[in-house]
Amino acid sequence: MLEALRVTPRADFVPAGDAAVADDDIPIPIPHGQVTTQPSLSARMIEGLGLAGDEHVLEVGTGLGFQTALLARLAADVVSIDMWPDIVQWARSNLAGHDIDNVELLVGDGSCGVPDRAPYDAVIVSAAFPEVPPPLIEQLRVGGRLVQPIGPGGQEEVVVFQRTDTGLQRRQVLTPARFVRLYGRYGFPRD
Repeated sequence: MLEALRVTPRADFVPAGDAAVADDDIPIPIPHGQVTTQPSLSARMIEGLGLAGDEHVLEVGTGLGFQTALLARLAADVVSIDMWPDIVQWARSNLAGHDIDNVELLVGDGSCGVPDRAPYDAVIVSAAFPEVPPPLIEQLRVGGRLVQPIGPGGQEEVVVFQRTDTGLQRRQVLTPARFVRLYGRYGFPRD
């Protein structure tokens, strides 16, 4: 994880006007009322996935691609989905600037996952909802881990889950945190 952070300058994944604070451990606002997660929280969430390097990962909430880049350096491949086409295009450009080519970026409803690329060994969700959306559970391989902020948006617990033969089991609370809401068919309704 430390090596992935070292070789992935966050300044390359934030709006140009925020480059001076990119190394600060803070969330940074991006368009559409979204934010980039602070690096320490992204690192804890990724560590919660327990990646060994050969995993097929689903990321819900691409943002500008910083966390996506970290995942790409730590897993075999990443499918990342975000609801905002302009944000996905920005992330695509940011990732290309770092020669990261094991990522597939998609525009769509992340609460539905990406079923045609499933099953996933790991799923990371960068937006809050009071429960894990059922499609994400269905798309997670048995034995796989899922990390998601659980709560109403603004006051959550980041939780590690593991898929078992009988369903999704809550394994560990990583930390309290504040996240934007997960919108979509299996998330909060969009206004």
